[in-house]
Amino acid sequence: MGSIKRIGVLTGGGDCPGLNPVIRAVVRKALAEGVEVVGIRNGWKGLVTETTMPLTLESVAGILPKGGTILGTSRTNPYKKEQDLAAVKANFKALGLDALIAIGGEDTLGVATRLTAEGFPVVGVPKTIDNDLSETDVTFGFDTAVNIVTECIDRLHTTAESHNRIMVCEVMGRHAGWIAVHAGIAGGADVILIPERPIDIEEVCRAIQNRHKRGRTFSIIVVAEGAEFKPGQTVNVVKEKDAFGHVRLGGIGNLLGEMIEQKTGYETRVTVLGHIQRGGSPSAFDRVLGTRFGVRAVELALEGEFGMMVSLKGNEIVPVKIEQATRQLKLVDAELYDLAKLFFG
Repeated sequence: MGSIKRIGVLTGGGDCPGLNPVIRAVVRKALAEGVEVVGIRNGWKGLVTETTMPLTLESVAGILPKGGTILGTSRTNPYKKEQDLAAVKANFKALGLDALIAIGGEDTLGVATRLTAEGFPVVGVPKTIDNDLSETDVTFGFDTAVNIVTECIDRLHTTAESHNRIMVCEVMGRHAGWIAVHAGIAGGADVILIPERPIDIEEVCRAIQNRHKRGRTFSIIVVAEGAEFKPGQTVNVVKEKDAFGHVRLGGIGNLLGEMIEQKTGYETRVTVLGHIQRGGSPSAFDRVLGTRFGVRAVELALEGEFGMMVSLKGNEIVPVKIEQATRQLKLVDAELYDLAKLFFG
């Protein structure tokens, strides 16, 4: 324990409610143990450029309820360029870091795994509103996102009913439809479409038409951004890829809305929630989970448990190998989706 004197902390990937509670907890726990904390600005990019900020009790005061991250974030992948990777390794040593806590999703933690394999002392904290990281029951940010989307669906219900319209609500979820399913069930959506199940447009239209036959002249359709038609390709507004090779998603909601209106003749409107799902104050659940993750991450660093990620299993915070957590994505259970389908149409 005595060998750890200086810990770095960074937040990478998409911003997420609950990041600041993790940062705050890391700082409070580390300082209580007599360990200095250095904030790395803008994810892995900050280690490439050696852009840092000191983290003290004063700098984390009042950040618990704030969304986003005071450290900033980016989708920088240092393994894309040899000079960036060399800079990360050099700056790790130049900053005198005895350990690094990397807070992020599959991409950020993928970099952490590779650095650990090269002998760098890294501990991971799982972050994604998509809830698609393996080896943890839930990731912080997911609960907040689901609450926000549920509220939006509730609001769409009243305007849909007033105008006798079909409302398509596009939500986040690149590979996994956790937000769509949870918020869709909670918000009473009439059809929920996710990346795990190809969209059958005929089936969707039948469900809407059946509702109309029963006198229900409006419907709410929730679709995850990564959902695809059967057969078909992911719909993209732009074909650019980020540093981790992911195509920027968007557009499935608008295409779905057009197809529904064309096939049923019912007036259809589309709402794309986008970054609203990421923004704002974290829920009480995410504040507590983020706090527990941050404290346990420091404990793992002090115990020399590198290459590990903190994880929620039941009600316990336990360490798991980062490599295991990033090996494959956690997709929506067939059982949960079948439950949701009971309420379609």
